[in-house]
Amino acid sequence: MTSGLRKEESLRRPLFWKYFVALFAAVTAPMLAYGGSEAWFGYKNHRAVLDQRLQIEARAAAGRIDDFLHGVTEQMAWTVQRNWTPDDNERHRFDALRLLRQTPAIAEIRLVDGLGFERVKVSRVDSDIVGSAIDRTDDNAFRNALSSGHWYGPVTFRDDSEPFMEIAVAGNRRSAGVAIAAVNLKLIWDVISSVRVGEGGGAFVADGEGKLIAHSDISLVLRGVDESTQVWILSLREATENAEGAVETYDPVRGDVLAAMDQVRDVNWRVYAALPFAEAYAPIRATLVRSAAFLLVGAAFAAMLALLLARRMTKPIRAVERGVARIGDGEFEHRIRISTGDEIERLASRINDMAGELAKSKDRAERINRLKRFLSPQVAELVENSGADDALKPKQADVVVVFFDLRGFTAFSSTADDQAVFRVISEYYEVLGDVIREYDATLTHFSGDGVMAVLNAPIPCAEAPNLAAARLACAAQAAVQVLIAVWRSQGFDLGFGVGFSRGLATVGRIGYADRYDYTAIGNVVNLASRLCNHANNGQVLIDKDTATGLAPNFEINELGIRDLKGFGDVHSLCEITQATQHDLQ
Repeated sequence: MTSGLRKEESLRRPLFWKYFVALFAAVTAPMLAYGGSEAWFGYKNHRAVLDQRLQIEARAAAGRIDDFLHGVTEQMAWTVQRNWTPDDNERHRFDALRLLRQTPAIAEIRLVDGLGFERVKVSRVDSDIVGSAIDRTDDNAFRNALSSGHWYGPVTFRDDSEPFMEIAVAGNRRSAGVAIAAVNLKLIWDVISSVRVGEGGGAFVADGEGKLIAHSDISLVLRGVDESTQVWILSLREATENAEGAVETYDPVRGDVLAAMDQVRDVNWRVYAALPFAEAYAPIRATLVRSAAFLLVGAAFAAMLALLLARRMTKPIRAVERGVARIGDGEFEHRIRISTGDEIERLASRINDMAGELAKSKDRAERINRLKRFLSPQVAELVENSGADDALKPKQADVVVVFFDLRGFTAFSSTADDQAVFRVISEYYEVLGDVIREYDATLTHFSGDGVMAVLNAPIPCAEAPNLAAARLACAAQAAVQVLIAVWRSQGFDLGFGVGFSRGLATVGRIGYADRYDYTAIGNVVNLASRLCNHANNGQVLIDKDTATGLAPNFEINELGIRDLKGFGDVHSLCEITQATQHDLQ
């Protein structure tokens, strides 16, 4: 019983967990799919917005720097409007001074005439020089300005800290000369500092060689040419030029940032707009946190729901399982009480019906077993199937009555001990009973070593009753003769004779209220008994009328007329010597 309970427990858990996992997955899987897709598409959309925003900021900053450079160029163009004359230095000096006042970014201005000689130099930090006549014809600023109208020089750092750039502007005529200005690029910091990307983002500018020109943190610019910064900017430049949107990079000030780039026209500068990761992905993180919280709450709800549903689904199944176990243990009166209104309730109803049928079968089997203790198996089955009143009601029938009897049993029982007698008679009844059952004969009576059986009542024979009786008699002789051989080896001198006769007899129930037997009454019974009494060991005796129809299945030996006790007439007896090969097959 304990092992059965353990087996029941081990079988119940997987079903519960299967239901739980299936229901939990059915609720959480769509939530996870929805939350994951929302997070992914939300990230992609937000990243696209960030890319667009950073690119706009970089483009706007590049445009303002471009405007700044062109503003300086346009202001310088006013100083090269007039032709140079030998005594025109002072007037050009006043133009240069006015330019310095109007353009704070210019730290120094040199005016060169059309022949390439420096005529005026005005500086914010040095003394003004007029008429120096320094030859500037080989300067890049002079030559490039004459060829293209204006020129932007490379970025240099004075005192390895402040970024400067030369800008040269030529007049409309060669005779107007060229203005060459040293522009302090620190003022571009005003442009860069005005670029605000979120709360912690900003912009910075670098030239084509990776030198930092302007940054929201001016201290980075004042360091001058820093190799590590230059390597970072060059790698960032390569990454942004090959990318369609913003790239993830490292900013010395802001740490990990998302950056986009745009180029300043006319100069090989790049403007970068950057936004720290923490701020850039803060909305995504907030969305993910909300989604995770939603998923956790949803998963908890799904787990509770799956637990309740799994329990609700497995509870009736466990009830069915326990009910089936009790019915399987023989409690056929047990009924499974389930009212789920579904297939499980229908299953329980079917099991209850089955239990009812099993109970009926059990009662029937018990009744038959009780009947078989007093009646032959055929009579017991007949009583159970059709009812005692009809089956056992006395009636006349054409039957064959067979008697079996041991020879020498009276002498044996008077000399042998009781245990030997009991053993012999038990072995005899067991062997003979098997043969009677095998040939569907009805055992009506046994007393001591005598046994009476009837064929064709109450169960009709499928063939001629005397032919069936002959087969039964020969089989009984063969079986009991095996026992006799054993008994004689033990010193028991016993034999076995059989006699049967066919005729009309009254068959039915006989007895009293507490005990009934099924038997046959008539001359045929007495005749069969007398035939058995005359049979020697190994003989099967029948009357001549009964022998009719047994050939060619059996070899019949006529013994002649004998006088049988109790009968007023004489009978011609026959002996069945053996069954033919045809009958054995």
